[in-house]
Amino acid sequence: MKFTLSWLKRHLKTDATIEEVAEAMTLAGLEVEEIIDPAKALSAFTIAHVISAEKHPDADKLQVCQVETVDGPKQIVCGAPNARAGIAVAYAPLGAYIPGLDFALDKKPRKIRGVESSGMMCSGKELEMGDDHDGILELDPSQFPVGQAISDAMGANDPVIDFEVTPNRPDWLGVNSIARDLAAVGLGELITPAIEPVAGTFPCDQEITIEDTDGCPAFVGRIVRGVKNGPSPQWLQDQLKSIGLRPISALVDITNFVTYDRARPLHFYDLNKVQGAIMVRRGKDETFEALDDKLYTASASDIAITDTSGILGLGGIVGGESTGVDENTTDILIESAYFDPLTIRRTAKRLGVNSDAKYRFERGVDTGGLIDGAELATRLVMDICGGEPSDIKVAGEIPATPADVNFNTDLVERLTGLKLSDFAMEKILTDLGFGVVKGETWTVTVPSFRRDAVGGADLVEEIARIHGFHNLEAVSLPPLPGRREPTATLTQNRTRLARRALALQGLSEAITWSFVLEDHAKAFDGGQANLALDNPISNDLNWMRPSALIHLLLAGQRSANQGYPGAALFELGPIFQGTAPDEQSLSLAGMRRVEPSRDWAGAVDITALTAKADVMSALAAMGANTDNLQVMDAVGSYWHPGRSASLRLGPKNVLASFGELHPRALKSLGIDGRVVAFEIAPDNLPAPKKKSASKAKSALTLSDLMPVHRDFAFIVSEDVRSGDILRAAKGADKQLISEVSLFDVYRGKGVDEGHKSLAIDVTLTPKAATLTDADIEAVSSKIIDKVMKAGGRLRG
Repeated sequence: MKFTLSWLKRHLKTDATIEEVAEAMTLAGLEVEEIIDPAKALSAFTIAHVISAEKHPDADKLQVCQVETVDGPKQIVCGAPNARAGIAVAYAPLGAYIPGLDFALDKKPRKIRGVESSGMMCSGKELEMGDDHDGILELDPSQFPVGQAISDAMGANDPVIDFEVTPNRPDWLGVNSIARDLAAVGLGELITPAIEPVAGTFPCDQEITIEDTDGCPAFVGRIVRGVKNGPSPQWLQDQLKSIGLRPISALVDITNFVTYDRARPLHFYDLNKVQGAIMVRRGKDETFEALDDKLYTASASDIAITDTSGILGLGGIVGGESTGVDENTTDILIESAYFDPLTIRRTAKRLGVNSDAKYRFERGVDTGGLIDGAELATRLVMDICGGEPSDIKVAGEIPATPADVNFNTDLVERLTGLKLSDFAMEKILTDLGFGVVKGETWTVTVPSFRRDAVGGADLVEEIARIHGFHNLEAVSLPPLPGRREPTATLTQNRTRLARRALALQGLSEAITWSFVLEDHAKAFDGGQANLALDNPISNDLNWMRPSALIHLLLAGQRSANQGYPGAALFELGPIFQGTAPDEQSLSLAGMRRVEPSRDWAGAVDITALTAKADVMSALAAMGANTDNLQVMDAVGSYWHPGRSASLRLGPKNVLASFGELHPRALKSLGIDGRVVAFEIAPDNLPAPKKKSASKAKSALTLSDLMPVHRDFAFIVSEDVRSGDILRAAKGADKQLISEVSLFDVYRGKGVDEGHKSLAIDVTLTPKAATLTDADIEAVSSKIIDKVMKAGGRLRG
């Protein structure tokens, strides 16, 4: 919803600036999204006078103009056909940004065909003040002095507020209601002009009947004869253009003005095009051409406005072309109706229509404004287009006003802690349009435009909102008795540490959708039919994701496309294998794009082992015993079979998969190049064993004796994992062997085909005494025996 400061002042007497208005709205619960000040965008542009204009010596279509500007005399080369002496123009100085052309002038004069030019004379389109681009803005120098701001000269100094309207407050879709709330908070005095009834001079002889009373309880109609439709007055055009609406004609502009001014959607019919009686009924699969130049079919679930010829429009959504007003219209029928919000919402969603009328009717317009809306429209039509009005005709029954609320004022302090006087509470409610009858329990009359207020708690909210939520005293809740458990779960604490560890690894955290495209889900072993969304937010987010990698990969590709290669991202979030509670799990996923890098210290290759290092860092941070993990095949068809693996605690408990992603999976997502990634299942980590009550750390024990290193080389089959060999070697003597590492893998001469040589370094750390040769030989024998049982033999 947008409105200008001048429009607000039609209803609110105030000296507040646009910033003060926005602040007051925010404190009153109206969420301001943006303040648009056209004067700031045009601050560099001023009025200048053209003193002389001579033909460019080297170009037929250019003029060399001597111009009196706020910066003194300037020479400007201009190609506009209307550039001549004796006119006032819009002057852009050197360095100014031209919004309509999206570029900035050079900060120094430049030569155009050999003639120096300092600045620019602008057209309306170049200043985004119109569509005229055939010539520069041409003004009367007697009315616009040199140096006057172009925003003041052209009336482009009316700031606009754009704010979000919550679904429960449809009254905020009218500027008069915004003014009412601002007056209630003390920003000014409410001066909304009263709507004076217009006496009819003849009966309304247009027959109007309602068959669908559920969809349209009431239809207020009035004929105005002898109107003259044409361009609307300048004030009305400026008002609509300021909020982004295009003026069309006086009659159409009047309906748009009332829609935004009073949150009262209207529709005008060209009465001479209406054939017979007007009936409001359900559609019968009838197709008609709408005012937006599209064809729509009204089904049995839609509210149709019809005559004997067929459909005239969809009630509350869009009018039909057959009875639309134009420059030849002389007689009109004013429609001010009420339509069922739920029906409007369903029809608009099915047809994909989003009109200003639909936006208001689906939220529920003021039922008390049906007749007032017709009266206001009549007055504007007569003032602008002339004409003679009929009496008002009401078809159906206008809905009753909301029920009164019995209000216990003690509820204010009980729910908010505010201690306000009866006078203060009564003033807030009456300023908002409520009626108050005091007693032991107050009887509060709810206005028709506030049907959201149905109980005492709603009135408490209004009182607190206007008094100011920022004035609520911060009071701590009383402490609960007894011992309280930590609020964070084990998994939450673990993943918090894992996220920090991954950030230290150089990965950036992302938060992405839990929805993906169906084809993307299938590429990552998902896409089950029961995971399709019935109401997706977009066509490319129509399936629950089986993997958190999908959006990370797409984000990395987008970054690369925009010139930022080498994305390294991770995310903690849910993934889905089905719809049952135990088929949703938590995943900690990450990816790195394999991109060539340039560094003075040498390029660091990104491989599957890089992803493993990320995984080990996260698992260690979560408290997993990484020495006991088994390395097995990765889980998922989207992993590269030769460049991926999984880490497990036992054959079935998969803690993580890591490695390079399969090119087929990347191609299905449109990913270029290679990517290494990982997926960790935090829920699969076993709970730690219970510790003693003491929180003291165990003593640090360091050996005073020098460690001893021994190297071994084992021949193993190609299908034997190096991790199994390392684990077997370390298990030979857990007290003496402190570390085992792989430092070489050899295939070739001396090693049988289908086999490989693994060279390992074993670190022996004595605790009590220096190791003798016999001790070392004994440990070495144990290591060889253990490795042989794991599938290796000592290389000769």
